[in-house]
Parts: sequence; C-alpha cells; structure tokens
Amino acid sequence: MGRHSRTLQPVDERAAPPKPHDDLAESLYAEFGRPLLGFVLTLTGNDRQWAEDVVQETLIRAWRNADKLDRDPEMLRAWLYTVARRIVIDGWRSRRARPQEVEEAAAEAVGVPDESDRTLAAMVVYEALRNLSPEQREAVSQTYLRDRTVNEVAATLGVPPGTVKSRIYHAVRALRRALQDRG
Repeated sequence: MGRHSRTLQPVDERAAPPKPHDDLAESLYAEFGRPLLGFVLTLTGNDRQWAEDVVQETLIRAWRNADKLDRDPEMLRAWLYTVARRIVIDGWRSRRARPQEVEEAAAEAVGVPDESDRTLAAMVVYEALRNLSPEQREAVSQTYLRDRTVNEVAATLGVPPGTVKSRIYHAVRALRRALQDRG
C-alpha cells in the first residue's frame, strides 16, 4: 500500500438523492489537507495564515470542479498541488503589484525628533563628508545638495560624466560605511 491507501468512496445511490460534491471537500481535506498545508507553507515562506487560506481556496476549487476531477488519489494530489502552487504564485504577483499594507502606529510609539536629534545627525553627516576626498565631496555636494544632474556637474567640473558617476558611487559607499560605523 502506498502513502495514500485510502480511496474516495462513491456516494450510495440508494440513499437520499445524492448531492454532487457534498463530501468531496471534506474527503480531500481529510486525505490531503495536512501534506498540502506542509507543501504550501514552504511556498509561502512559512506564513501559516496565508498557507491555510491557499489550502482552503484549493479545496474550494476542487469542489467547484468535482465533475472534471480524476478520482485517482495520485492524480488528485497532483491536481491539488498544482492549483495550490498557482494560487501562491498569483499571491506573490499581487503582493508585488501593490504597496504593502501597514498598520498605523500608536501616537505614543512615534518618536518626534527634536532639534538636538537633527543637530546630532547633521554633525555625523558632516564628519562623514569630511572623510571623503575633495573630488568625491564636490561631486556629492553638486548632485545631492545642489540638485544638479551628472551632466551639469561634469560640465561645471570639466570632467567626463563617467568620472562624476564614479566619484558619486565611491563617495556614497564610503558615506554608507562611515555612517554605519557611527550608528
């Protein structure tokens, strides 16, 4: 006997008039629910709530398509896993297509910076800028602080635009390291 030794039993036709698909979702959940949830958890990055929603949606789709499903357990398993995988892929795509929802922070949890915070931050940035070469500092000053384009800075400094880009690139990396070191 394989892993899925149980088979889905047909409805007894002598009983009350059969309601197609009544027990299908229940039978599928009993037989495939736990392994399907484990599979979906890996696809969702262990987001249990999302995984449970995917399993539920998968079983609903199975119920809706009951008359088209092959009742062989291995074929059902393959169909369920494929549908679940597609639901997760659609979920990932829709999450990328819209901004992530965030909860509003409580008013007392939001820190309001005062003048001393701004002064301290300015001092840290000033010190980090002092550690750059004069060429890098000028490129950063012209592009970021004076809001000029690379081509405008290149014309002002009399150097090729690629040189300005290189100076900015290396300056930003040095600033990032210096600021990270200072916390």
